[in-house]
Amino acid sequence: MSLKKYIVSFLTAFFFFSSLIPLNVVNAATEDPYYEAIIERGTLIVGLSPDYAPYEFYAEVDGQQTIVGFDVSVAEKIADHLGVELKIEPMGFDALLGAMSTGKIDMIISGMSPTPERLKEVSFSKSYMTIEQKLLVRKEDQADLTTIADFDGRTVAVQKQSTQEELAFSELSNASIISLQKIPDVILNLKNKKVDGAILEGPVAQGYVDRHEDIVYSDVAFQDANKDVAVAFSKNAPVLEERVNEAITEILDNNLLVEYQAQANEWLLEDDQGFFRKYYSYYLSGASYTIFLAFIGVFFGTLVGGLLAWMKLGSSKLIRLFATIYIEYIRGTPLLVQIFIVYFGTGILGLDISRLAAGCIALSLNSGAYVAEIIRAGINGVNRGQLEAARSLGMNQVQAMRHIILPQAVKNILPALGNEFVTVIKESSVVSIIGVSELIFQAGNVQGASFKPFLPYLVVSFIYFALTFTLSRVLGVAERRMNAHD
Repeated sequence: MSLKKYIVSFLTAFFFFSSLIPLNVVNAATEDPYYEAIIERGTLIVGLSPDYAPYEFYAEVDGQQTIVGFDVSVAEKIADHLGVELKIEPMGFDALLGAMSTGKIDMIISGMSPTPERLKEVSFSKSYMTIEQKLLVRKEDQADLTTIADFDGRTVAVQKQSTQEELAFSELSNASIISLQKIPDVILNLKNKKVDGAILEGPVAQGYVDRHEDIVYSDVAFQDANKDVAVAFSKNAPVLEERVNEAITEILDNNLLVEYQAQANEWLLEDDQGFFRKYYSYYLSGASYTIFLAFIGVFFGTLVGGLLAWMKLGSSKLIRLFATIYIEYIRGTPLLVQIFIVYFGTGILGLDISRLAAGCIALSLNSGAYVAEIIRAGINGVNRGQLEAARSLGMNQVQAMRHIILPQAVKNILPALGNEFVTVIKESSVVSIIGVSELIFQAGNVQGASFKPFLPYLVVSFIYFALTFTLSRVLGVAERRMNAHD
């Protein structure tokens, strides 16, 4: 081959492969499965913690409980910019990152600031707001707590996994830091003299200072007081990041955040309805969810428990071993852990289970382990001679259990099942961590909207007492009638 042909062949190959390289780079840069999933679904799913007024909180809009706040307005603007509908997924603040990592939500807009720890897990947009962190103290202690050194040996409360927690550990190194799940819990500890100070973001702190005369700002000035607030989303989402930043740029250029904050403050204005008249619908909704969860938990728990009891009383060692391991594992682990496993674990497996469904499944599986022991104990409580007598009359095992053993065992089982119902009513409060709107979750919503840290839980305690006391009396009547029949 001549030199000319070598050169021509080389140049042809060079231009061919060089033309492919930029094309591949562009394709790699524009591939974004997260953005494509949002557009294909037609819905942007945003996670937030709705007990964080004025960022996000519940208010009655057109007769319905609706999550509002300037973070919600930011989310609406981003969804509108993407050309999709907005869906809000409320849950506890410390469950938000887990929900996004398992695909339950697309992004977090909940007053969240970028930190080195969070940046390892997720990406953040450009900042849409800069907030100053404030230290609150009781008014009676204001004169004694004016510098960081004054907090040496003192106790300061912050919200768990928050920017305030990081700030407290870095600048109040000689103070004892207590991390709590919710902001109202932080304020409640401060008011009840359980802690000496509380760190909150400026807008949230202002809401409590305006509504509580015994809480004031401390003169303490943090070196790193100003924190940026941004939108969190999954890593390796370049298109989504670009589109979100475009929406935030539009918000900043048009000064829309001032409008959003003004609207949020309007929702927070006190009216003349009074506390109970304004928030009674929250408690009614929460009580209905609590009763529903308890009923589903005990109903399906009884089915699961019956199966487990039959397995544990069976003749097969392998089946008995399986039932024993399940019962001991469920009874030996916290219900909260089981709820997280069901809700987030199903997301890892690619199953899209709603918060309510996950709560029902976890409660049913948990209740099933306890019901299994109730049924087993009820059956074993029947004199074994009854079974032997039935068999001697010609009945087989199934007939003897059906006609002789179970009718007697049921009388031992029903009171214990009733007590299990009462227990599940109270334990259902744990599902509030994933955003199920039962009584505890609604109490948190009322706390956030009313800035009253104690009264909402006091009301909830009376509702729980009314539910469990009424059920206990009904069960007592049923038990007395069964004894009278005997």
